[in-house]
Amino acid sequence: MARAILIILDGVGVGRAPDAAAYGDLGSDTLGNLSRAVGGLSLPTLAALGLGNLHDIDGVPPVARPLAGYGRMRPVSAGKDSTTGHWELMGQVTAAPFPTYPEGFPPHLLEEFSRRTGHGWLGNVAASGTAIIADLGDEHVRTGKLIVYTSADSVFQIAAHEEVVPLPELYRVCELARELLVPPHQVSRVIARPFRGGSGAYERTANRRDFSLPPADTIVLHSLRRAGIPVQAIGKIYDLFAGRGIDAKLPSHDNAAGMRQLAELYGRAPDRAFLLVNLVDFDMLWGHRNDAAGMAAGLRAFDAWLAEFLPRLRAGDLLMITADHGNDPTTPSTDHSREEVPVLALLAAAAEQVGCDLGLRPTFADLGATVAEFFAAEPPPHGTSFLGDLRGSAAGGAS
Repeated sequence: MARAILIILDGVGVGRAPDAAAYGDLGSDTLGNLSRAVGGLSLPTLAALGLGNLHDIDGVPPVARPLAGYGRMRPVSAGKDSTTGHWELMGQVTAAPFPTYPEGFPPHLLEEFSRRTGHGWLGNVAASGTAIIADLGDEHVRTGKLIVYTSADSVFQIAAHEEVVPLPELYRVCELARELLVPPHQVSRVIARPFRGGSGAYERTANRRDFSLPPADTIVLHSLRRAGIPVQAIGKIYDLFAGRGIDAKLPSHDNAAGMRQLAELYGRAPDRAFLLVNLVDFDMLWGHRNDAAGMAAGLRAFDAWLAEFLPRLRAGDLLMITADHGNDPTTPSTDHSREEVPVLALLAAAAEQVGCDLGLRPTFADLGATVAEFFAAEPPPHGTSFLGDLRGSAAGGAS
């Protein structure tokens, strides 16, 4: 009787993806470049688990006896967004990229969008979310027209002032956009981007919602449901999977809330359960805004929280820490970056904890396969479990 906990540090990659150049991300290395930009990171808890053993991070040296299994996972899905990253973690490889619109969406799509929703639109460009509300916020407030924009990812984003377009109406509009965007314009996510404030001081609120495509029924979350394992998700994970295979969701709008909710959820979760949390600030607040100092501070805060959480783990519980893509705050780009991601996996033991080198995993899906084996559930179509490596190292330490 044990629980598995997955913590996703959104956007915290470790570089070296062999196809990074094809995505315009050659040289991106979120953790490595960040550590050098801020003069070194101090992350003693993550260092003890083996973070410095899997990557060159200033201030986080390798340790002789890591407490966790440590390694890197390589993306094989086409794309570098949150949807493809999370889906691949749960065993679904996206072979064809979702469509992107660097020049904006076709006119006929926006004409149909206006007809269905009853709203006019502004923008229709690839832009930073904070920049576009600064540029078009006044016109939106004056006219009531919705701000439509996209990014390097496959997203159809709709921004609106909460006092001009109430949240229920914004969400209704997003649902209609989700229905409209079918192949060949089937973007991975429609995103509601509400904001507030006055001219020159607009700011996005925490009421964002993602309307994602549903994943295949072969992902690990469905396998767990068929095996009777409760799946409880914190943060935007529920939206990224369109709710599929998730039994309970807890909304969380920042890292502090996500960490607090995970600690509380762990204390009351069933004896067998899969708990997932996405810590979004690394991506939303710091990666997309090129805020290296903010990301470094966020990592230190997570490290301190983790030091308090680890002693609470029961023997037999599985804790995994990883990411879904990169988002290097030190490069000129404010978009996601094509990177490998770290993986730290700890099988809690009553005896002395001993880690192992998990090496370079050829796909994120190895994590999902590990979760499936842990719960004796049907494995996903992609991925190879590393649970045996963790159990072998734990047995070796006990002997």
